[in-house]
Amino acid sequence: MLFNIAGVGTGLGILTLLVFGLLQWLHISTGHFLDWVIGVASFWWLLVIVTVPWNVHLEAREVLAEGSASRANEIAVDPKQLDYVKMIAKRSLTVAIALHLLSAVGLYILAATGISAVGYVSSGAALLLTALRPAVRFYQYLAARLRMIRQEFTYPRRDVMELQNRFEALERTVKGLEEKLDPEEPYSWVATHQRYWEETRKGLAQLEASMAQLEANNNAEHQRLARDSENAIAQLTTDSQFLDNVREIIRFFKTA
Repeated sequence: MLFNIAGVGTGLGILTLLVFGLLQWLHISTGHFLDWVIGVASFWWLLVIVTVPWNVHLEAREVLAEGSASRANEIAVDPKQLDYVKMIAKRSLTVAIALHLLSAVGLYILAATGISAVGYVSSGAALLLTALRPAVRFYQYLAARLRMIRQEFTYPRRDVMELQNRFEALERTVKGLEEKLDPEEPYSWVATHQRYWEETRKGLAQLEASMAQLEANNNAEHQRLARDSENAIAQLTTDSQFLDNVREIIRFFKTA
C-alpha cells in the first residue's frame, strides 16, 4: 500500500513539475518554483498521512467489531489477539492525529516565515483532512457494518460455522475414501483387494496344477490296472490250457 501511494505521489509530482516547466517555457506567470516544489511535497505528505495511519486504525476497528460479533455468537476468540488489535487501534489513531497536527503546525510555520505561501493552504488542508478523512472512512465503515449485519441476518454466523464444520467433516471423509481407494496406498481397499485377488489366483493355479497331477496319476493307475488285468487273464488262459492237457493225459492213462 505504501509503495502504491509513493508511486502515485511521485508520478503526480513529476507531472506537476513538467507542467510548471511547460508554463515557464510558454512565459505564463506561474509563481515561484519553490512554491510548486513545496506544494508537490505537501500533497505527497498529506496523501501518506491521510491514507496509511487511518487505514491501519479503521481496519483494526473492523477487526474488533468482527471479534465482538464472534464472541456474541459464542465463537472462540483469542483474547491476546484482541488485546493486540486494541493496542494497534489506539496507537494508530494517536499517530494519525499527531501527524496531522504536526504537519499543520510545520506547514503554517513554513508560510509564516515567508518561505512559501503554499504553507497556509497545506496547513489548512492538513487540519481539514484530520476530520474529513475519518468521516469518509467512518461512512465506509458504517456501510461495511450494515452489510455485515445484513449478512448475519441472512446467513447467521452460528449456521455458517456449523456448515463449515460439516464441510470439513465431509472433506475429511472424502479424503479418507480417496486414501482407501488409492491403489498406491498399501492398506487401501483397492490394494487389499488386489492382494486377495493375487492370492486367490495363485491358489486356483496351484489347485489346477494339483488336479492335473491327480488326473495324470489316476490315468496312469488305470492303465496299470488294465495291464495287470490283461496279464492275469492271459495267465488264467495259460493255466486253463495246462489243466486241459493234464486232464487229457490222465484220461489217456485211465483208458490204456
